[in-house]
Amino acid sequence: MVNKMKSQGAGTAALIPDNIDEQIATNPEGLIKELSSHFAMIPIEQIEANPDQPRREFEKEALQELAESISVHGIIQPITVRRFADKQYQIISGERRWRASKLADLQEVPAFIRIANDQTLMEMALIENIQREDLNPFEIAVSYYRLKEEFELTDEVLSERVGKKRSTVTNYLRLLDLHADVMDAMRNKSITMGHARAIAGIKDKLLQKECLRKMYDEEGKLMSVRAAETLAKTYHPPKGEKSKKEAPKSRLQAERDRILEDFRVFFGTPNVKMEISEDNDQKGRIIIDFKDNDQLNFFFKCVEQL
Repeated sequence: MVNKMKSQGAGTAALIPDNIDEQIATNPEGLIKELSSHFAMIPIEQIEANPDQPRREFEKEALQELAESISVHGIIQPITVRRFADKQYQIISGERRWRASKLADLQEVPAFIRIANDQTLMEMALIENIQREDLNPFEIAVSYYRLKEEFELTDEVLSERVGKKRSTVTNYLRLLDLHADVMDAMRNKSITMGHARAIAGIKDKLLQKECLRKMYDEEGKLMSVRAAETLAKTYHPPKGEKSKKEAPKSRLQAERDRILEDFRVFFGTPNVKMEISEDNDQKGRIIIDFKDNDQLNFFFKCVEQL
């Protein structure tokens, strides 16, 4: 077992015994408990970021301010790492402090050393960030999805792992089906989880984008979550008997049909098959069938006269 140190801040050799693999197998709980009570000073170049870190964005200005504080006061709270090879460590939590320490030109940083496999590492990084409220809803959703897919977890097991209700996990996963503009708004923290959840109830992604746009008034002020929920309901297709008020999706399809009919009138070909094909990001194409080269050349001439 690791000997207790008179000083908490010591080199890694004083913390990690040579027979650590044997101790992991025979008494993992005891080893982890004792390791967690001490930290080591680790050379900063021996530490790397966790590629599965849920947090993807670090504000440069805030990072620089932290670096300046560390230059004066040092790192008050050690980071947490795992050792995955000799003199090689991967961050579990504290990447922001590590990045700021590099900016401050520190040669080493204090770190708690944990023993964790890839799944435990990702779970710890996710939970640590959620507890600190560092992640936006989109980053949390991506993290849940990665845990679920990479380790083949059900929603129920995933919710137990991260300590959340199953419905909460499911609601986050639904956010990944939103229009790209809505996801960007979440990533930028322009909208809250409540706004995103309201939009998630709309199946058509183009209508999701339209709903997002209408959540802002002329001055760019975002409406409340309750108002957003009311707005989103107007985009849901009517249930049971047909509503006198046409559903937004039907209105959109009617507008597309009108555009195609105008094309047919313009080309003088009422029986030619035409259709509008759209991608999720609102890009698309207009497809026009032609029976032979003569008809194709006729279409070209019509376009040239525009």
